Amino acid sequence: MDVLLSIQHPAHVHFFRHAIDELRVRGHDAHVFVRDKSIIRELLDTYGIEYTVLVDESGSVSSLPVTQLSYEWRLLRAARRIGPDVVAGVGGVSACHVATLVGARGVAFTDTEHATLSNRLAFPFADEICTPECYREAIGPKQHRYPGQHELAYLHPDRFTPDPSVLEDVGVDEDDTVVVFRLVDWSASHDVGNGGFGDVRDAVEELEAAGATVLVTSEAPLPERIEDRRATVAPHRMHDLLARADLFVGEGATMAAESAVLGTPALYVNSLETGLTDELDREYGLLYRFHGENRQIGALRKAVSLLKDDDPPDWERRRDRLLEEKCDTTGVIVDRLLASERAVGRTEGIA
Repeated sequence: MDVLLSIQHPAHVHFFRHAIDELRVRGHDAHVFVRDKSIIRELLDTYGIEYTVLVDESGSVSSLPVTQLSYEWRLLRAARRIGPDVVAGVGGVSACHVATLVGARGVAFTDTEHATLSNRLAFPFADEICTPECYREAIGPKQHRYPGQHELAYLHPDRFTPDPSVLEDVGVDEDDTVVVFRLVDWSASHDVGNGGFGDVRDAVEELEAAGATVLVTSEAPLPERIEDRRATVAPHRMHDLLARADLFVGEGATMAAESAVLGTPALYVNSLETGLTDELDREYGLLYRFHGENRQIGALRKAVSLLKDDDPPDWERRRDRLLEEKCDTTGVIVDRLLASERAVGRTEGIA
């Protein structure tokens, strides 16, 4: 089979990378197309995945529609040359549009309910929409629910073993109490009108006053006073750092979920709610959500409490329960991508 994969965000590299390896081991061709972003290219190069860049990164929210249209047009031209059996992507807008136009099977993987615009653009054209069981919405007969999470496609213990030497990369002592503090740039279409922290500088300084070494990872410029806290870690080592951290505090749902499934307690500070973060909070106690107007105050109060707790929860036990109840999501990805192969086999058998 020819499988065409559309990647437009660094997290999508992680999501698909083990599936790409598995497809190729089984003798299938995986064609990877990307929207240019330095982190995407760096990750793909690190993992030895061949790819084709179709367009440059969008410079602003206002330029996103033009960039997206250009990307889809070039993806369509590539698909016409390849003649793929299946086209897939996270979110699935480009993948499902192109699949429809070239007569391929279109598969969308999503865990983001509030990505309402991209969902409306993708779902009508998809042949299958794969969502974790925690996804809040019922989409209809196209929906395939599975007992996993996107993050378990690459952070399941069968796929990932943390390397503690990452502390040397960031200049942190082994005995330090480490907090990874994540800020997003709010440029995604579903981020418009939402927010996380109000005063970043005060938040960092309050965590430090509680005895933590704060490592900031940010997509946006930082206040000059805390710029020296920015973590300079290679993108492919970030999960090593999250696994070693004592606490994650941040605005990004993906990195909060990554921390949680690694057994690092996560504080998610964002006005946006998701089924994923809700499940990690209510069902497994690995994540705490802060959504309202006083989210910064509430999150910092909880962070300080956790940092100073002499009898902390058994995070490893909570993670073990999660892993017992969830699957290695890479298996789901490969299974759904190859579903059309099995359908062809059944048809040939009937003939």
